[in-house]
Amino acid sequence: MNEPTVPGDLPNPGSLTEAFLVYEVEEAEEGVRYYGELTDARESVLRTLAPAFRERGYRVTLTREMGEYVLVATERSTGIDGVPWTNVALFGATLLTTLYAGSQWYGIDLGADPLAVVGAWPFALSVMGVLAVHELGHYALSRHHEVEASLPYFIPIPSVLGTLGAVIRMNDTIPSRRALFDIGVAGPLAGLGATVVVTAVGVSLPPVASESTLVADLQLGYPLLVQGIAALLGEPLPYGAGRTVNPVVVGGWVGGFVTFLNLLPVGQLDGAHVTRALVGERLDSIQRAVPLALFGLAGYLVLVEGGLGDLGRVGAPVRPRRERDAHGRDAGGPETAGGRRPDARPRRPLFHADPHRVRGVRRGAMSRIVGYGATPTVRSVPHVR
Repeated sequence: MNEPTVPGDLPNPGSLTEAFLVYEVEEAEEGVRYYGELTDARESVLRTLAPAFRERGYRVTLTREMGEYVLVATERSTGIDGVPWTNVALFGATLLTTLYAGSQWYGIDLGADPLAVVGAWPFALSVMGVLAVHELGHYALSRHHEVEASLPYFIPIPSVLGTLGAVIRMNDTIPSRRALFDIGVAGPLAGLGATVVVTAVGVSLPPVASESTLVADLQLGYPLLVQGIAALLGEPLPYGAGRTVNPVVVGGWVGGFVTFLNLLPVGQLDGAHVTRALVGERLDSIQRAVPLALFGLAGYLVLVEGGLGDLGRVGAPVRPRRERDAHGRDAGGPETAGGRRPDARPRRPLFHADPHRVRGVRRGAMSRIVGYGATPTVRSVPHVR
């Protein structure tokens, strides 16, 4: 049987028999297609064959079509062909949504002057800056190792932050564990550096008035990194009533959250890539343990550290607790006798037993009802937003 011929300098089918038994080769619009049968697991086949195609300037993908395995070889290009309009459009949309979010933090009245949204540029620059630096860290090391990767895709969404983050797309096989480690760790390291700079600038800027902002009832639970930078610079994070930190600090909060979230060794996060480069297939066992560790941490915070409100210590936005005086009374306004605000709704016990109004209950049963207490103590848990 004659061996199928291939165009150009592509590998001959006979050189692929170690992992892929080729019985037909076809030249198509998207590249050269090798039809054949696998001799090993799919991922192992790709790892075995990719270097032979890579050194000839091709990348390969393995698909299954109509019951046949197809190895598609496409010319590699690490450069950028033309203007990446999708990236540009998403960048522009995210710029608008982060400017709008920043206007809420600064208390800018867009109804009076819509163009005043430009005044929120420090917030937009800080948030988009830390995200861009994180993704460009991946991109730079991808180019260094000649791995085909796209420019960052920003994800716009109208919210208090204005974005869900940014991603890059890699359309290539990673040549080695060293390259996988370098590309995976470059993003968090670059993002960490940007976070430190943005946070230092933010805590050094003057606070802003919070009465007129739409997010005046939000209080950020600052990560230890942000708290440490503020402490080193001698700047406060909490301010008195009517003032809050400069919104640029929120950019540092976003950077810290994105950096440490991406370090989790699960899925397609950076931590998973770095861990796979270090321990190989043992990553699967580590990934199964991560949910257990996270649930254990959540249980510790709820049961030991005082409830859901303490989730703010690891970066979640929570409602601020009302201040109380030395007698445990609400210090936020005028009081009535008993330490209650005049506009507070009357409290009703969840359970109340009045022995004078109960009929037909045996004496022993009544003693048990009253013995449990007329008003059980219920611990309140603040809402997490």
